[in-house]
Amino acid sequence: MKAVAFLCSALHVPSPKGWQPAALCRRLLASSRIWLVVMLCHLVAANAWSDERQFLERNMPAAVQQLTPVGSVDGSKRLKLAIGLPLRNQEELSQLLHDLSDPSSPKYRQYLTPAQFAERFGPTESDYQTLIRFAQSHRLTVTHTHPNRVVLDVEAPVSDIEHTFHVTMLLYQHPAETRQFYAPDKEPSLDLAVPVLHISGLENYFVPHPRLKKTPAAPKSTDYWGTGSAPYGGYGGGDFRAAYVPDTSLTGSGQCVGLLEFDDYFDSDITAYRAQFSLPNVPVIRVPVDGGDILSVNGQWGGNSEVAGDIEVAMSMAPGLSGIYVYESGGPWDDVLNAMANDTNSSGKPRCNQLSVSWGDGPHDPVADQIFQQMDAQGQSFFDAVGDSDAFVGTVPFPSDSPYITQVGATTLFTTGGTGGSYVSETVWGDYAAAVGSSGGISTYYSIAKDAPWQRGVATPANRGSATMRNTPDVALVGANIYSTFHDTD
Repeated sequence: MKAVAFLCSALHVPSPKGWQPAALCRRLLASSRIWLVVMLCHLVAANAWSDERQFLERNMPAAVQQLTPVGSVDGSKRLKLAIGLPLRNQEELSQLLHDLSDPSSPKYRQYLTPAQFAERFGPTESDYQTLIRFAQSHRLTVTHTHPNRVVLDVEAPVSDIEHTFHVTMLLYQHPAETRQFYAPDKEPSLDLAVPVLHISGLENYFVPHPRLKKTPAAPKSTDYWGTGSAPYGGYGGGDFRAAYVPDTSLTGSGQCVGLLEFDDYFDSDITAYRAQFSLPNVPVIRVPVDGGDILSVNGQWGGNSEVAGDIEVAMSMAPGLSGIYVYESGGPWDDVLNAMANDTNSSGKPRCNQLSVSWGDGPHDPVADQIFQQMDAQGQSFFDAVGDSDAFVGTVPFPSDSPYITQVGATTLFTTGGTGGSYVSETVWGDYAAAVGSSGGISTYYSIAKDAPWQRGVATPANRGSATMRNTPDVALVGANIYSTFHDTD
């Protein structure tokens, strides 16, 4: 801004309101002092982004502080990044979210469309365009823009990323997995006045993992499994509706479900499951995000089986769905979450009002929290399976403590058995011999008073919860003894 003030003063040209480098140069070129304009426009291009460098936080994994680098990342390697901007009018948004769920409020369930949300709470178009020009001027290729202007997707060689964000990208040996990961040597910084909230993709220490854990093969005995109609007493098809909603005629007609997945599925698995349980032909639609390049987690078991299981349970519980949309991505979380929040139907409303994920890992993501709030404002319900890793110790992995989505734990269900068996009871699931069980824990980031007021008086030390910090999960249902058709790629 100092360069702009100096330039305008020297040429006796008024500074443009809400100045932009391009607008300033056009005004200067219209003046008679061309001899100085050409030289100083280069100064504007180099210095108009920011007077001071902007330093970000929580963009590098804490583990690197205890690790020794094993090398540098090849400068020609291309990375996909998602640059996140903060929402506007946060207090107004918080009040709106409260009113939308308050039956006494005139705004009760008066949900916004994605376009309305962007207009009221999204970053300004001016800020978004400035970020785009900043990225392009630093040789970052803009690969996708988002209508809410919360995320900008870019791709570039490591060498350009290092120069743009003033970091050095290093390689480390992962302390818990048989792979190397990359991460910056310090927190990134930008010579940009527009505030940036977070940059996803600068590290791959944390990658999404399927929450499903493999247990020992079940013996051919109904005693080991459940009392459902599937082989070995597993639950499948109509068993879920018979146990939980036996008296409803609702089938999900006119609705769709959106699933967030980092792996693909085999169409033949879904067809076989549908035939086995005589389910209607619910359309399953792939929605590729970030080019549809799915994530490979070192061939870890549970990837395609997680996707297949999500699809199968959705069509079993709601056989009248108009579609199951599978949002597949290998890119940053923020990209695929934002795609789900801003995907609309022909009327401009969210395509799917019911969303779900069964993957996780990583620290708190402030951009994702914003997207979850957008979903809330639009009437979208997002459910997260907290996983099969027993109790969380310490930090709860993303996204399993976010208060803006519903956290779902697992139970062992007991029914009267067979097709259409009615509900008898259920208890928290845990296979202690196999060291697996429903996950849950106490957040180290979100408080009950500010973030989860519905838990006041419910969770207490007496029931091994916290009276001050957000407890997870919120609800639970059958998560064990579920029959699935999938390719075991282990």
